[in-house]
Amino acid sequence: MLKSTKNGSAKNLKSKGRAVMNPVEAILAKYPLMILDGAFATELEGRGFAINDELWSANALLKAPELVKEVHRSYLEAGADAVSSASYQATIEGFRKRGLTEEEAKELIRLSVRLVRETVEDFWQALPEATRTSRPKPLAVASVGPYGAYLADGSEYKGHYGIGEMELRRFHSDRLGLLLEEKPDLLACETLPCLIEAQALVHELENFPQAYAWVSFSCRNSELISDGTPIAECASWLDKVPQVVAIGLNCTAPQYVVGLIKEIRKHTSKPVVVYPNSGETYDATTKTWRGSPVSYADYAQQWYKDGAKLIGGCCRTTPKDIAAVAAWTRK
Repeated sequence: MLKSTKNGSAKNLKSKGRAVMNPVEAILAKYPLMILDGAFATELEGRGFAINDELWSANALLKAPELVKEVHRSYLEAGADAVSSASYQATIEGFRKRGLTEEEAKELIRLSVRLVRETVEDFWQALPEATRTSRPKPLAVASVGPYGAYLADGSEYKGHYGIGEMELRRFHSDRLGLLLEEKPDLLACETLPCLIEAQALVHELENFPQAYAWVSFSCRNSELISDGTPIAECASWLDKVPQVVAIGLNCTAPQYVVGLIKEIRKHTSKPVVVYPNSGETYDATTKTWRGSPVSYADYAQQWYKDGAKLIGGCCRTTPKDIAAVAAWTRK
């Protein structure tokens, strides 16, 4: 079992005269590791829900909201300290292309946060008191996917969008506001393939001074994010942003994670967040996975030793993988 970390103090933001707690720092002040959830779409598919759709997992908000809660709960039961909403590919533009009105689209984006918050609350209230003292209350996290996810053409693994920061800010602006209306504990700005998109999101986040976010990039190797920018440059820029509570990577091959952690830690003292893929490789053209998964718990122990403080899984990982991480963390 990892030893509890009782020292350390959580940094806060101040807004309108009151302090707002940094939820990641609050957990890491008491616990050595924050366990994230794993793949959402993989679990939907495993339960018989078709995800081969431009809306991908966000289609479940429209067609199967109870199934969304079922997947969230499976990760909480596995031991996750943070569970992310089904909003990764949920955008006003995407829902309107499906034929929904703007108001219907906005309500589905809000719904994604309500579903995860309700699931967390129901799960926590049902736990025995003794169990509650052995783990932190899980965070309800609002997922903010990249512009490339809306395009649904694999652009989140390339990053060469052909548009600038202002266009990216306009794309993300309304969705950030809708997600934050439902008061998630945290935002996950994830699978970002380029620094300019991280900068666009950070500058929009300044309009919501009480909000916190982690920022994670998709990466092509142990030093570079998907568009070829050094992860060191990304960490250095984000290190100066008070609202960013962790920096790292997701949707990346697990063999690159150790090198990326080391590069990030050279340029920031913020916690490092990692939730890579299972080890299988995605073909964006055929929309299929190839190869075999790795022994996730073994990898996760190494990532922790190298300095990662938030660890979970991305594509093709399952509640079993998260349970394996929780097993060596809390045994």
